[in-house]
Amino acid sequence: MAVPHIQVRSGNPDFLDLPWDDPINAWDGDRLVEMPVGIHRHPVVFVAYPEGIYAIKELPLRLARHEFEVLRLLAERTTRSARVAGLVERPWADPHEEYSAAVITRFVDYAFPYRELLSGGGFGQRREQMLDAFAGLLVELHVAGCFWGDCSLSNVLYRYDAGSIAAIMVDGETARLYDILSRGQRFEDIEIMRINVAGEMADVAAADGLDLDEADLDLGADIAARYVALWNELNEELVIGPDERYRIRSRIHRLNDLGFSVDDVDLEPAGAASLVRMKVTVGGRTYNSQRLRELTGIDASENQARQILSDVRYHDAKAMSRSSTGKEVATMQWRASVFEPMVRQIAETRSGDPIQGYCDFLHHRYSLAVGQGRDIGNDEAYASWVAAGYPGYPLEITSASATPPP
Repeated sequence: MAVPHIQVRSGNPDFLDLPWDDPINAWDGDRLVEMPVGIHRHPVVFVAYPEGIYAIKELPLRLARHEFEVLRLLAERTTRSARVAGLVERPWADPHEEYSAAVITRFVDYAFPYRELLSGGGFGQRREQMLDAFAGLLVELHVAGCFWGDCSLSNVLYRYDAGSIAAIMVDGETARLYDILSRGQRFEDIEIMRINVAGEMADVAAADGLDLDEADLDLGADIAARYVALWNELNEELVIGPDERYRIRSRIHRLNDLGFSVDDVDLEPAGAASLVRMKVTVGGRTYNSQRLRELTGIDASENQARQILSDVRYHDAKAMSRSSTGKEVATMQWRASVFEPMVRQIAETRSGDPIQGYCDFLHHRYSLAVGQGRDIGNDEAYASWVAAGYPGYPLEITSASATPPP
């Protein structure tokens, strides 16, 4: 049996037990699993290990090496891309053939392709969420210096994120990394996206038996408009007077509310006496998820973390009002006595992401409290949630309008 060269990143299996002699489309065995996927230009299979599920994509050697390196470096800049696990090279194969190499990535937990969000010839009530998710993904990649070069609905996986949808880039073979993208590079990427998305929506309409004029051909343009609005929000420069220093903190809070961490704040003279020009450098859209991880050790996506943090504050306020327990102790008590038992219970009785299930439960508790005008305990709220069939967020809620419950 020929032995391939396998480069594996730490924390992943060695993949040596897979039949690398054969093209992946010819594989058979217990490791293979079926996963929801979009349209791929290269062969893709999924394999299961105790460490998780992995996607294996065959492609020519040069492209495989490029994608492996881009995804490896991009993981240091953003959480919105697939996590590369390994690179496989078959030295006995023609390097120009797809069989010559493969890139292995960790499958995104609880993720799905865009076609699972479709309703008829478009996204229906999910359209607003799709616009938010896609525009946010493009902004985050461009902030990270990533020129995608082939942005499309098919090259993204999606997952529910509290009352919104999160988008994750999963195909990086055309991507290039820079320190900073120029305006021309950013808008070239957006134009590629608009063309790709229009073509995909035309295909969706055709598959649903609709005429071309019934296709949602404006989806890409609407994503671009939201991209511009969000990009301008992140890059706005403020001129601040001597009595307006509060605007510095307000600006930082606004960016944090959008989920972005603030790496640096630059203050410089603005010409006139006592005036200061403020410009911020933003990091990834991980402000709330980082805070939650630091406070509790819990890993969640950004909007899930925002909502869970609200629940932590709600619990801490009640616990500290009843005793002299410090906030740190109250938070750990919340995790041990509230969060972990609830998540275990949800995982045992409801399919899907248990963290998302917990967020759905919090939304239900909040709705009950508002409807009845009183505080609702977890036991009562959970019984009501189960009796109602584990309802989630209403479809019309988007990342721009979702309000974390208390």
